[in-house]
Amino acid sequence: MHRTSAVIGTAVATLAFLAPAGMAVAEPAETSYTVVPYENVKVRQLPTKNSAYLATLTAGSSYTAYCWTHGQSISDHGITNDIWISFADGYSSAVYFKGNQYGNLPASAEC
Repeated sequence: MHRTSAVIGTAVATLAFLAPAGMAVAEPAETSYTVVPYENVKVRQLPTKNSAYLATLTAGSSYTAYCWTHGQSISDHGITNDIWISFADGYSSAVYFKGNQYGNLPASAEC
């Protein structure tokens, strides 16, 4: 158990080091939420469209999210939003998720 915590702590510290100044880095959260993209959406290492590509979430499938953060503004389908949803390994723009401006997460679930 302690080794797992140490590994997670090191990963979070590493991400915090790599993040540009002022950019939020999600830490593991106890509360989780279910989100559903309405089209396939890329998961990125950081909340920017030019950061490293990690995976693709499939439209209509359910995924576990932990919080949301402000990042790069994304415009698509007549919607512009700077909200990014945090997953265990990365971020996706809330523009592509069903629900409210936070991808159906509550406003209080900010990272």
